[in-house]
Amino acid sequence: MSNKPKEPEGRSWLERLFHHSPESKRDIIEVLRQAVTDKILDPETFTMIEGVLYVGDKQVRDVMVPRGQMVVIEERQSPTEFLPIIMESAHSRFPVMGNDNEEVIGIILAKDLLQYAFKHTKEPFSFQKILRPAYFVPESKRLDTLLKEFRSSRNHLAVVVDEYGGISGLVTIEDVLEEIVGDIEDETDKRTTQIKKIAQHHYHVDAATEIEDFNEFFETEYTDNEVDTIGGMITLRLGHVPKTGDKLKLEGFVFTVLEAQERRVISIEVQTPVGFSEDAD
Repeated sequence: MSNKPKEPEGRSWLERLFHHSPESKRDIIEVLRQAVTDKILDPETFTMIEGVLYVGDKQVRDVMVPRGQMVVIEERQSPTEFLPIIMESAHSRFPVMGNDNEEVIGIILAKDLLQYAFKHTKEPFSFQKILRPAYFVPESKRLDTLLKEFRSSRNHLAVVVDEYGGISGLVTIEDVLEEIVGDIEDETDKRTTQIKKIAQHHYHVDAATEIEDFNEFFETEYTDNEVDTIGGMITLRLGHVPKTGDKLKLEGFVFTVLEAQERRVISIEVQTPVGFSEDAD
């Protein structure tokens, strides 16, 4: 029989949180989850608090960009060879690989190349004049520690090395922050939102699809001032971070969560109501 004292009925979530010391992060999360259900916290705030609590449990290897996906510049390349790569990628920082392609000799910033791109200097190009020191971190470094180091060193990018000193990827400050606040999209991100018909009256929908795009496709009129995406709308209506299999029926549409991570929805199946015109797609 548990010796844990029974909590008095009617306590608010805040009173329950401070009534006794939580035994684990999970205890705190459950109390905060109840606060979302009680509409005291909004889901996005809950997601950020949860991200802060758990960011220290993850390591660099969990969020890094693998070496095969890195956009790099080679020391042997001339500006005419690497400037198109930089412009196409739209990144701001690039590792520079040595001649043997196994060593990062430094980092270049896109802004430092503007004078060469627009021929505002007569000086011949030299990596040594603009190369900045590379910042190396092991795959095993905790993300909360890395975030502190990024802030103190004012670095925004680190090269990740494995236990043998080989290059295994890179990690940016944005990668770490996204573990706390969720995906951060900017104007250079390619939208991957999509709606696909998978069967009669059944559609696969990316949870990041804008509510406006969803309305246009399905001829619906959903609105919400607090969120922008269909995944956010479902989270708000359910009152908690959805799990795989959770369902929501809304104005004849049935939303089923197909895939969800710890803090956000990834994809949804949408079942349209009887009488819905399949010509909408």
